Amino acid sequence: MAEIRASFFIECEELLEALQDGLQSLDDGDDDPETINIVFRAVHSIKGGAGAFGLEALVRFAHRFETVLDEVRAGRMTPDAEALKIFFQCADHLSDLVRISRDDGDLPEDETANLLTLLNGLLGEDGTPEDEEAEEEEIDFQPAVLSLDLDLGGDVEDSDLPELPPLEDLPAAPRNKYQISFRPENELFETGNEPFHMLRSLDEMGDCIVTCHTDKLVEFDALVPEQSYLYWTVELESDVEEAEIDAAFEFVEGLCALEISQVAEETNPIVLESDEPIDDMPGELALEGTKADATPAPSAVSLKPVPSAEVSTEDLPRTVEVEKPTLPDTKPASSTTKQSSPAAAAKSVVRVDLDRIERLVNLVGELVINQAMLSQSLESSGLSPHSDAMNGLEEFQRLTRDIQDSVMMIRAQPVKSLFQRMSRIVREASAAVGKDVRLHTQGEGTEVDKTVIERLADPLTHMIRNAVDHGLESSEDRLAAGKSEQGRVNLSAAHRSGRVVIEVSDDGGGINRPKVLQIAIDKGLIPEDANLSDSEIDNLLFLPGFSTAAVVSDLSGRGVGMDVVRTSIQSLGGRITITSTPGVGTTFSISLPLTLAVLDGMVVQVAEETLVLPLNVVIETLTLTNDDVEMVRPGAHVVRVRSGFVPLFDLGKELGYRDPISDYEGSVVLLIAHEDGSRAALIIDSIQDQRQVVIKGLDDSFYRAPGIAAATILGDGQIALILDASDIISNAICATGSPPAQSLTGTSA
Repeated sequence: MAEIRASFFIECEELLEALQDGLQSLDDGDDDPETINIVFRAVHSIKGGAGAFGLEALVRFAHRFETVLDEVRAGRMTPDAEALKIFFQCADHLSDLVRISRDDGDLPEDETANLLTLLNGLLGEDGTPEDEEAEEEEIDFQPAVLSLDLDLGGDVEDSDLPELPPLEDLPAAPRNKYQISFRPENELFETGNEPFHMLRSLDEMGDCIVTCHTDKLVEFDALVPEQSYLYWTVELESDVEEAEIDAAFEFVEGLCALEISQVAEETNPIVLESDEPIDDMPGELALEGTKADATPAPSAVSLKPVPSAEVSTEDLPRTVEVEKPTLPDTKPASSTTKQSSPAAAAKSVVRVDLDRIERLVNLVGELVINQAMLSQSLESSGLSPHSDAMNGLEEFQRLTRDIQDSVMMIRAQPVKSLFQRMSRIVREASAAVGKDVRLHTQGEGTEVDKTVIERLADPLTHMIRNAVDHGLESSEDRLAAGKSEQGRVNLSAAHRSGRVVIEVSDDGGGINRPKVLQIAIDKGLIPEDANLSDSEIDNLLFLPGFSTAAVVSDLSGRGVGMDVVRTSIQSLGGRITITSTPGVGTTFSISLPLTLAVLDGMVVQVAEETLVLPLNVVIETLTLTNDDVEMVRPGAHVVRVRSGFVPLFDLGKELGYRDPISDYEGSVVLLIAHEDGSRAALIIDSIQDQRQVVIKGLDDSFYRAPGIAAATILGDGQIALILDASDIISNAICATGSPPAQSLTGTSA
């Protein structure tokens, strides 16, 4: 039961994600009926699963939320902006209830009651949810007696009227008959569904005969617990339409083989019996083809169906056979069949504990290290490159890479779930500060290592709150500046140069640099005579204890936040930058590695030190001559690359391994690409190898030197540092005042 319960909460995460997607589509103006159906089904599924585990508070809230959504689905309610706002609040609260129910925490009853009252208001009801219970109380109904005085144009005695048959003897109205074949697939049980509930729904629709087929059942010793052996045939007689039957299987669509066929009605004769001549019957009833002197029959008029096989003119001399009237052909009685293929409609998903995946990743890392050691041993043994051993080694390397890529794909997840959490942060933060803010997301399908996603939640939360509280102006200030009253926060993700770049931007007033500089001086963070560039002033926001808020609030003012953001990003091997334009807005860019496990690296030698650079940032290698290098000013050089110049830096000097070199003849240069498309060049001594390396994070006890991202173990057991080339170049530009990295399309001097 514990495993099934855990599976339910995992499924709730997927349903809540679908709920948020649907509500966001409605908020964006999507009027597709299927959108509200998706929202309704998500809440309905959560309610159904919660009921199975006795989570009454979750069921009660989801039921009321579902009731309101059903009004929208039926077209009786059109959600306006205020209603959608309530829907978002309810979705957030539903997510909280799921989490609290999973962790057995204390339920927020006051918040639940407030939201239920808001939902009741959307339904036009007043009061608290107790009113709903009152509605379900039994109604004391007393029938009223009516006296009908019909003027029939004369005195009519009761004895003159024929005796009518009792109502129970009259034939019942025709009902639809269906033949239903239901064969569950293995996936139906894996998702926690139970055929009993669907069969019970059919039984509630009318008279049904259920037949369970066991011909596929095997001997007990051969039973496979995950295999489905039983299937059912149901004969249903009901007034419902086929669509209602189909709805009973709505939540297992694609998880079963389902056939629904309507059975055609048989035509039975109706026997009319009377002891009066046909022409003497009241109402002057005359049937075509009858004789006026028909032989009298026993008294009483009765209508009853007679099986066609029992009808005989000799046995019934006083009867007239009348075929049942044919109803208009509003729905043909042809058989309709619905087949659903599990393979086509539903993708099989296996949920695996994260610890098992982490163990697999660690084993792949060890495999990569051992493959590197084996490669180095064979290469140093002097074997011919065409020997069987070397050919087998190449195949081993290819298989190792394929395994590593497959494992990394298992760990990779879209950032969509993370972005959805930020939507709630925007709603809550904007409500707290009284601003009208809308979040726009882009690149939700960008995949990142799961570990990275989990550790990004806190930094992004700080950045989103900062954008809402500090970045965006008040509605009055925005209107005065000629902007729309509603502020805009953009959240995007994309792959660039082998890294993941996540940007948080706003269309606010930008960073007030004079104010930031003065606050930093007042707090003693920088000296009064400091002469800082715009970029350096922007980076003051990351200093511990810095805050521009005049008053401490729930969102800001305590001087913690942005320094935590930078520390968190750096712990992931990433970096964060700020660009801001006064009156236009501010953008925070986070650059992160795709994975924290394995990368393709270029092993280089610098001042007798072995280092590793991520291969995806190296776009070209060059061999220099002295004529290729130009000095811009003392300590700042550029190198000619075809039709342009790019800044040139000595990697050994920047890392403190040696003094700057003076002779560039024969030096090896790596051309490095930044996320923004700019270029720079790094001088190294030599290139040793190109191979996969396992990333080993540096412990917090180590000093976090600029430009050092992580470490790795090489094939010979040597430890090498993994460099962040962009960070090294950025620090070098700030230290030397070198020209910023330029595009290769620059004009030659």
